[in-house]
This record gives sequence, structure tokens and C-alpha cells, in this order.
Amino acid sequence: MIQYPLGAAGTLTRVLEAGRGDKTMLLVHGVGARADRWRLNLEGFADAGYHPYAVDLPGHGLAAKGDGFAHSVPNYATFARAVLDEIGSDRAYLVGTSLGGHILATVTCEIPERVAGLVLVGTLGMAPIGPEARKRTAGLIGDASPEMVDRKLHSVLHDDNLVTADLHREEVLINNSPGAAEAFEGISGYFANHIDDHVVGQRLAEAGRDVPILLVWGREDLGFPLSMGKAAHELLAGSRLAIMDNAAHAPYFERPDTFNAIVTQFFAGRLGSEPLDGVELRG
Repeated sequence: MIQYPLGAAGTLTRVLEAGRGDKTMLLVHGVGARADRWRLNLEGFADAGYHPYAVDLPGHGLAAKGDGFAHSVPNYATFARAVLDEIGSDRAYLVGTSLGGHILATVTCEIPERVAGLVLVGTLGMAPIGPEARKRTAGLIGDASPEMVDRKLHSVLHDDNLVTADLHREEVLINNSPGAAEAFEGISGYFANHIDDHVVGQRLAEAGRDVPILLVWGREDLGFPLSMGKAAHELLAGSRLAIMDNAAHAPYFERPDTFNAIVTQFFAGRLGSEPLDGVELRG
């Protein structure tokens, strides 16, 4: 695996890349996270024959921060499309979690002919989350204190043992780096006031008819519960739903080998053909 800076849509980001070949896979993280949340997945996908790239969204990780980017799902989608152009991908497999799922669902609506398959992990954006959830999420985004970072990590990970001192310290340092406060202020304001303006569930149900779609949900996800995944599965006719036991909002990080097996089986058109321990499949 290698990492390097990349310019896309007028902003600077960081890319983590593994593998070779033309089976491009783009992985996009959620709000407040970063590309290296996928570090336990990239080599596994490369070993399975894919060419995965994970990127930092503007305002996150090691990407450009400050107030120079207008944080919104449409603008993030423009950024993601620019990344695909920059890495020379005509057609890609897309994997997004939480806000990243909302972003890549939007990309799929815009350029379905360039999407070989779409995996949405604990995703937002299929239906409005409503004012209470918007306010709660905005408050979490806007607070990067060590205490709140600890709270957030324990909320997205089911296994408390995964919240190590090193993970916590890294999270605090990155999310309090120069420009981070301004970026998170913009993201928080967007969540509080406008994210429900950009729901794409109905659009995706139409645009995604020719795109294989998989929803992956942690059974223990409390912030964005499994009921959201079931509703999205019902909305997206022809989609499949994989429910992972012993995982919360970040099943790809908590159970990476199982997550990788789910995704690679799905993209190969044989989901469930081999045993998947602790996974319930629907659709």
C-alpha cells in the first residue's frame, strides 16, 4: 500500500492505494473520519484482484482544511468524480460508509454508466434523518475535544477494546490540526440545516436499476440503526442487505476480513456462495 497527495476539484487530498489493474475501487469514509480507516481493507481487496483507492474528503484527514471548501453532499460528489478522473478510471466499484455512502450514492445517480457496483455501509442519504438527528449529529461534528472524540469512537465501534490510546490520540491530533475547526464548523452547519435537502434514495432507486447495490449494516449500530438499512433495502428494489453481528457503525473496521469477503463476493455476483460467519443476508 502506498499513499500520496492528489489534487482534485481544486483541492488537495491524500490517497491510499493498493493493488494494480483496471478493477478500480473507490472507498470514501464518513464525516469526521479519514482514508486510513480503510487500512485494514485495502490489501485484502488488492489480494482479491481489485485496485482500491481510499481518499480523504476535503476538511478531513490530511486533506486541505480551513474554510475554502463549501461542504455539502453535491460538492463532495463533484470532488469524488474528480478523483475518479484524476486516477484515470472510466468505470469503478464504489464503497462508501455513512456520509461517504450518501456521497457515492449521489455519484451513482449522476454517472451510473461509470459505476460497476455500489456498496453502502451504514449509509445516510436514502431518506431524511429529520431535525432531531440533524441537530444531534451536528453537535457531535462540531466538538473535537478529547472527551468527545472518545465518546464518538466508542459510539461507532461495538468492541470497546478497539478504541486504543493510539487511535484516540491520532483522532484528536488530526481533528484539531490547522484548519480543522473551520472545516468542521462548515460541515456541522450543513448537517444542521441542509443535508436532508440532498436525499437521493428515490433518485438512486431509478438510476440504480442497472447498478448492483449492496447495503451493509452493523447490527449494533445505535446512531443510525438497522431500521434505516431495512428501509433503504425496501426502497432500493433489487438491492441486497448484509447485516453483520458484533459490529456497530464501522463494520469494515471492526470485522475487516468478513467485510472484505461480503464485498468481494457481491461484486463477483456470488454473495452467500461461501460461508459468512455472523452475517445475515437479505434480498
